[in-house]
Amino acid sequence: MVYSCQFHVVWCPKYRRPVLVDGVDVRLKETLCQTAKELGAEIIELEVMPDHIHLLCEASPRALSRAVDPQFGIHRLVKRLKGRSSRLLRQEFPHLKRCLPGLWTNSYFVATVGGAPLSIVKQYIEQQGR
Repeated sequence: MVYSCQFHVVWCPKYRRPVLVDGVDVRLKETLCQTAKELGAEIIELEVMPDHIHLLCEASPRALSRAVDPQFGIHRLVKRLKGRSSRLLRQEFPHLKRCLPGLWTNSYFVATVGGAPLSIVKQYIEQQGR
């Protein structure tokens, strides 16, 4: 099977609270990168804002995991990224448990990156942190 699928994914904490600061953002990036690697996805660009996340990731034949196989679905990759990061961050940063019933909203935005050159989408995500 030959494929290469790039996705721009955006999601936010419950109530869009600005809790992704003071070390939470750094640990979140580490967790997302590690989880994606384990699942066989490649994170091309990642920007964590205080109240939302932009993620540009790729699924390709290099990734042998079914987690990002186009027939398996990007929704499963996002579910695993959000699930593991929520669990780990809420364990490591107890204040997140006190201020939110759960870390992430149930929803997220995802778009395939086919209409715009990958470099333009990557540049857009990089500029979100400025």
